[in-house]
Amino acid sequence: MKNRPYTLTIAGFDPSGGAGLMADVKTFESLKCYGLAVQTANTVQNDIKLIACQWIDISIIQGQLELLFERFVIDFVKIGIVKNWEILNEIIDILLDKNSSIKIILDPVLRSSSDFEFHSRSSKQESVNENYFEEILKKIYLLTPNYQEIEKLYTDRSIEETIKHISGVTNLFLKGGHRKEAIGKDELFTSTGKYFILNPKEEKVFSEKHGSGCVLSSAITAYLAHGFPLLKSCFRAKRYTEKVLSSNKSLLGYHKM
Repeated sequence: MKNRPYTLTIAGFDPSGGAGLMADVKTFESLKCYGLAVQTANTVQNDIKLIACQWIDISIIQGQLELLFERFVIDFVKIGIVKNWEILNEIIDILLDKNSSIKIILDPVLRSSSDFEFHSRSSKQESVNENYFEEILKKIYLLTPNYQEIEKLYTDRSIEETIKHISGVTNLFLKGGHRKEAIGKDELFTSTGKYFILNPKEEKVFSEKHGSGCVLSSAITAYLAHGFPLLKSCFRAKRYTEKVLSSNKSLLGYHKM
């Protein structure tokens, strides 16, 4: 019997199980990985409403990471919501200290589907935040924003300029679920200058799901952990996510292969 690779999610806890840690671990389990999890936030929410977010102290996050790395070989990690770019940069440095070759898949969740703002920004902090984000880009393997998120990463640049800048530093998978046109068309921009379009399997619009972005990013992480190259991992993850989207008509999807 083949051992399952250990995959780690660092993200928030969603009591509904549709997003965050629970969605990630469900995805890992379904795709035959063993999911490990470190919590960054405790949220008060269901599948349609998020009213509060309590952040976990960095010292607790660090302690959990240190114990996990003592016990398990972790080569792939997916990161979701974190309090701010500064804390995220600290977390990434901890990961790289434990495993210098670890591949980090960052899903930059800036706002919940119910419009709860996770990263509050002030004009005084804007340049500082951008500096931390620039450092983060150099350390991660893949960034997976949707259209709403990529627009907010560099407010003084167009989407095209932002894409060119990010893909010049690291791999970029632009999720198409929030596109104004061609909904569901995803795009992969590699750091080596290659470009791929991943269209949905069917023309019909799949049923909307709470946490679908979390599922897609964690599915990419799982396939990478199984040794698939980046493009194939993204393609397979897209198909897996489509199965979750079409699993039922509620906002909470079912996970099964």
